[in-house]
Amino acid sequence: MRRWSFTSESVAEGHPDKVADRISDSVLDAVLADDPYGRVACETLVTTNLAVIAGEMTTTADVPFEAVVRKAVADIGYTTNPDFSADSIKILVAVDEQSSDISDGVSESLETRTGSTDPGDQLGAGDQGMMFGYATDETDALMPMPIHLAHRLAERLAEARHGLEIPFVGPDAKTQVTVDYEGDRPVGVSHILISTQHSPDVDHTVLREVLWEQVVTKTVEEHLLEGTELLVNPSGRFVIGGPAGDAGLTGRKIIVDTYGGAARHGGGAFSGKDPTKVDRSAAYAARHAAKTVVAAGLARRCELQLAYAIGQARPVSVFVDLFGTGEVDERRLELLLNEFFDFRPAGIITELDLRRPIFALTSAYGHFGRSLPEFTWEASARAEELAAAAAGL
Repeated sequence: MRRWSFTSESVAEGHPDKVADRISDSVLDAVLADDPYGRVACETLVTTNLAVIAGEMTTTADVPFEAVVRKAVADIGYTTNPDFSADSIKILVAVDEQSSDISDGVSESLETRTGSTDPGDQLGAGDQGMMFGYATDETDALMPMPIHLAHRLAERLAEARHGLEIPFVGPDAKTQVTVDYEGDRPVGVSHILISTQHSPDVDHTVLREVLWEQVVTKTVEEHLLEGTELLVNPSGRFVIGGPAGDAGLTGRKIIVDTYGGAARHGGGAFSGKDPTKVDRSAAYAARHAAKTVVAAGLARRCELQLAYAIGQARPVSVFVDLFGTGEVDERRLELLLNEFFDFRPAGIITELDLRRPIFALTSAYGHFGRSLPEFTWEASARAEELAAAAAGL
């Protein structure tokens, strides 16, 4: 049986790109809180003592941009850094209305313009493109183990920082996990890498010991840690971090946000986009469907691709790959999923209840594989119903 390894990384909420994602999603939430039907495409650039907010919006909400940005930065933990702090950063806002060419195609789909009276056809896709959803039974969260562990390590590190269990680490951090497999089953973790911002006077040996005890052993199951090598700040020093160390941009961590490279990606980012943007909502719907397939016992691995044309409600294609682990014919499953789930933007938004201010929660530690009530796309309550429907294929 082939033995092989696969590696994925996560980045903490204080990483420059994640600061940008958090701000963009916080602006989106501020719109949706007042105007659930608001259209938002918010991009953020952060660098030393500066945050630039740009993009397009069509909304009745009066967004207090400065307050939203400062709260997002403070919640992450940048409150005392002289080079990037919630109280002192300069904020520039350059936001226009959404293009009428795009808005018209979203508000009235191609199907509606050509005679459809189905209310579900009313809303057209906000862009063209392909989106992927994936699920695998190698973890309880039905996520690939490398990205799942990398996220949980980064999340635990942040929890220990906010709770002052490890008071000498800063908001900026990255984790990386290498999982060993035999065949297609994970059998151990060979390497864990944690790079974390820290106080200048912290001894490296102490930092490594604390991270092992307070982060690694509280996150990764003991049987996976036999022979694991832990690397901590292998560059030797990580005092300067966050946007003061590197510029950050919204949407630059798309592999971190999804499946850590274990599944394909259509290229679209999530943060700062309202749910009419299928880059986000259809990726959530595809995860929801793929997870339901695996939870129903129809396959051990499932990848689902949805593809859209801008202004058209119905996807132009639905593709399923079960990687040889399926209990049903893939082509028949594609047809069933297209009937079982409504992959039109209006159907996705309704099914997953996406017109709510929930998106700042998604901006770090993964959009998938997290058991939060707001993450409706992670539910698999319809698994038994899908299994019963598939039994007739």
